[in-house]
This record gives sequence, structure tokens and C-alpha cells, in this order.
Amino acid sequence: MEPLSVVADTSRPHLSADLLARANELFRSGRLDEAYLGYLKIVGIAPDDPSAHNNLGCVRQEQGDPEGAVTCYREALRLDPRLRAARHNLTTCLVRLGRSDECIGLWCTDHSPDAEDVAWLDRQSWLALLAHNLPDAGEYARIHAAVRLGSEWYPRSSPPPRTAAPEIRLTIPKLRHDIEQFRHLQQRALLGEEFTSVITAYQETISRLESAGEHGPVPMDAIAQRTIGHVYGRIVHVRDTPRLPRALSDAWDPVEVESRYIDQPPGVVVIDDFLSPEALESLRSFCLESTVWTGNRYAHGRLGAFFRDGFTCPLLLQIAEEVRDALPRVIGKRHPLRQLWAFKNENDFPADSNTHADFAAVNLNFWITPTDANLDTESGGLVVYGVDAPPDWDFATYNSRREVIEPYLRQQHAKPFRIPYRQNRAILFNSDLFHGTDGLHFRPGFTNRRVNITMLYGERADDDLHRDVAHASPGAGRPSAAWRSPVFTRHRGIRP
Repeated sequence: MEPLSVVADTSRPHLSADLLARANELFRSGRLDEAYLGYLKIVGIAPDDPSAHNNLGCVRQEQGDPEGAVTCYREALRLDPRLRAARHNLTTCLVRLGRSDECIGLWCTDHSPDAEDVAWLDRQSWLALLAHNLPDAGEYARIHAAVRLGSEWYPRSSPPPRTAAPEIRLTIPKLRHDIEQFRHLQQRALLGEEFTSVITAYQETISRLESAGEHGPVPMDAIAQRTIGHVYGRIVHVRDTPRLPRALSDAWDPVEVESRYIDQPPGVVVIDDFLSPEALESLRSFCLESTVWTGNRYAHGRLGAFFRDGFTCPLLLQIAEEVRDALPRVIGKRHPLRQLWAFKNENDFPADSNTHADFAAVNLNFWITPTDANLDTESGGLVVYGVDAPPDWDFATYNSRREVIEPYLRQQHAKPFRIPYRQNRAILFNSDLFHGTDGLHFRPGFTNRRVNITMLYGERADDDLHRDVAHASPGAGRPSAAWRSPVFTRHRGIRP
């Protein structure tokens, strides 16, 4: 985490600059007791100076007195609600105390946080991920999402955020998805009758776009801003999804999975019955009920939900922790969790539409929609190639440039290997490998939309387990039979 922020000047010109400089130097050099006395003297001279109280809070926090630090930071913010250092320090202190709900009120005030403030929250989450501190990372991400994307309905404990909504363009697929989700939540008494008029406004927006021949993405016009701007692209409900006694299923053997991943290039293992039944059901409810599907820049109506934008809950982070600890040779402390997201598809999706590689060392992808929603039992899953992205390609090229990727795969004679869709099936694979969603044909209906969740661990440059995969020779792309899980091989019609 970043160090605490002491303020280098005060609002009282009569205070001795030397006295403040001396106290700050003592604090930075770790002479906390002396720094405490110095800051206490400054507070005595100028009790209404917010900077003095902030600095006193810093030394109290470092001395192991977090409650005393909270008192000091709150006093600093009472005296100057715009004091950035005090808000950051108080947020850090409350997160460490497990009181992050109190943090949101610090940010949802009459004094709107600016872009630098919001970026600070995002940075704290990223630093916590690097430190393997997943609970704190999740709390910072939750605060970030509430501040940036909150609404009059969420979070309910605070006034609506005053930050401007990020630019999210109108698309008919997102509008239709949101209508379905609002109705789903109304049926469960999780949203009120006021959303009936919101649904009507969404339907009118779709009609206007269709009449204009616009399917999106298009900027929000004045009408849409007035009628749905307070809802569209914002969070209105997040399901409470706590940790469970155990998230991963006991049906698979982590030792065997690691051996298959490490010993059999190119590094692809299928795990069936991945989550415990309780974890699967709880996580599925989180995805159905949480209005965090704000990423709509993708083709074919795909919607994304991202860690920093509200796709986080204690159960998700518990799964990430248990995977890390269950696979010490593949992940462990070597590869911190770098990203967490989910994608939700419309009921049909063309094959070979999003072939790409990822920036991470290890990719974990798992599916939670019921198997019977899939109308094609031999498809609907993942396509993996036994060819990895060349190390000299940049992220934009190997992640999205199909006009470069597809000729390269043909040049390498890479053959697609299809892993059919099954609920609660996970694929652990070398993130360098080119892969993509297979063609989809799922049943209509909101609860039948295919949802896949991805956890990315480590950096691709740090993956030393599959150095020999690069630059596959002709005929490559056909993984060894050893990559399959024992459960997977029992399904009829599946051939390596």
C-alpha cells in the first residue's frame, strides 16, 4: 500500500515552518514518539488547523493506535472537507479496521471527489492485489465502484454520488439486458415499483434508436440523459454474497491438476465440478442480481462486468484465494491475482469472433449458467489453440487485432480444440495461448444467458512453466490427451 500522506504545510502562516518540517522528518525516519510530540505541539498552537490533525493521525496510526488516528482524520476533515490527504488516510485506516462501509460516506459528499481522488482508490485496489491482500483489494474496488457508478439506490447508506457518470454509450443489447434484469429484481422484491417507469423509459429509448436506424454504441442524447441518465450505466443493486466455509469442490484433485498443467504442454486443464454446490448457487445469484454489467463496447451484444466497476464480493475473492492456495506450483505467491471479470452473452454468438491472448501468466475461466440452457451440447464453451502469442507482440495486437492473429494462426497450422460448455466447468490454461468463446446457441431468457468468469494471475513475462510453447511448428495446436480432466473424458463424443 502507499505510505500515509503527511501535509507539508499548514493553513496557519504563524506556525513555524521549521517545527512542521522537523516533525515530518522525524515521522519519515521512523522516530514516531518524537514526531508525535512535535505534531501534538503544532495542534496545541493551532487546534483549528486541519493539516496538523491529519499529521497527528498519521503518527498515531503508525504507532498502532488506529482508533486514535480515525479521530484525528475525522477532525481534519471536519475542519476542511476538501483535505485530500485526510480523506485518503482515513479511508486506508477504516479499510484496515474492516469498516469500509464508513468509507463510502467520505466520498459521497457535497465535495465531489475529482479524477485524481477516484484514481487513488483504483490504485489502492491494484496495490492490494499485488500484495496478495485480496480482502482489502475488494473493499477498495467496491468503494471505487460506489463512488464512480453509484446511484440514488446504491449505496443506500450514503447520499447519491456526485461524480459524473463515466461516458457509457447507448446500445440496444445493454438496454434490453437491463430491462430483463430490472424485471428479475422486481419479481424478487429487490427493486421497487418506481422501476416500472424506468423500464418504460428504456423501452422508449430502444424504439427511438431503432427508428433512427441506430443500434449503438451511440452517445446519450439529451432525451436519454433526462429519462434514464440517473440509472443507465450506474449500479442500483448489488447482492450481498459473503464467504462460505468452503468455495471449491472436493471433487477434483489440485495435485493432479498441477501435474497436468506443468508436465503436459501447452498447459490446458479442464476441471469439472469446480465449485461447491453452495458456492455455485450463491455466485450465480450474485451475477443475476447485481447490476454491474456496465461494459458494453463489445460486439454481438456481449456485456462485461469488471472488478473495479463493482464485480466483486467476498465469495469471488474467496474463490481466488482458494485457487491460489490449492495450486502453489502454478500460482501460489508467484503470481498475484491481476484481474477479475465476467462476460455475459446474448443467446447466440458466432464462433471465431473474439480469438485473443491475455496479458497474464495463468488464466482461470469458469462457467456458471445451467448446462440445460445450452442448446448445442458439443459447443458453447471455449476454443483453445496450442499456439501462444509471440513475445514481441504488444497487448493491443495479441488481445484484439484479428487481422493479425488469424493469419498467424494459419501460418502456424494451429487447429482449434473445442471444450464444450458445462455448468461449473473451469479451464486452467496458459494465458499466452490464443483462445476465444466458441459459437453459442442458448435458450432465450434472462437466466439462460451464458456467464463466464475469468481470473488472471501474474504477468505473461513471468511465466516460466511453458517457455517451449512459443513459435509452434506446423501441425501444432493439438494438446496432449493428458490435458483433459478425468471427468471431462467421460463425456461421450469428446475426442482429443
